[in-house]
Amino acid sequence: MVKDIIGSELRVLFCGINPGLSSSSLGYPFAHPANRFWKVLHLAGFTERQLKPEEAEQMLNFRCGVTKLVERPTVQASEVSVQELRSGGQELIEKVQRYKPAVLAVLGKQAYERGLGQRKATWGKQAFMIGDTEVWVLPNPSGLSRITLDKLVEAYQELDVALKARGL
Repeated sequence: MVKDIIGSELRVLFCGINPGLSSSSLGYPFAHPANRFWKVLHLAGFTERQLKPEEAEQMLNFRCGVTKLVERPTVQASEVSVQELRSGGQELIEKVQRYKPAVLAVLGKQAYERGLGQRKATWGKQAFMIGDTEVWVLPNPSGLSRITLDKLVEAYQELDVALKARGL
């Protein structure tokens, strides 16, 4: 099982879809070697160095956290049902209401739309909010995603810059 890395006063809570088998067996988020999350997080400015999956708890030092919509591990996120995403979305809203991060960053348009019941998502900041928490949609850093590393970093950097502009 991959536990949440979460606390109060977070700048951003990153929300993946569900753990892959590597993450599940190791117990760390984004643990598959092909996943670009840790590299992107560093290159975009969220961490001062690239963390390893087993150092995930250190994200809290940078006021970042990580959670997921669905607990059940799969090989591919496409194996997760719409019902699992909807149920996970309700739990995610409760987590956000409890911990009140400045931003919830959902990794993937489909995850956002299905998990939070929204339509026509665009990349970046959404009109939808959870209380005072802004919601952003960022590309999924999975190694299965075709998006380039440069485009991933650019999308995540936009969020980091927006947070820093707000003094966060």
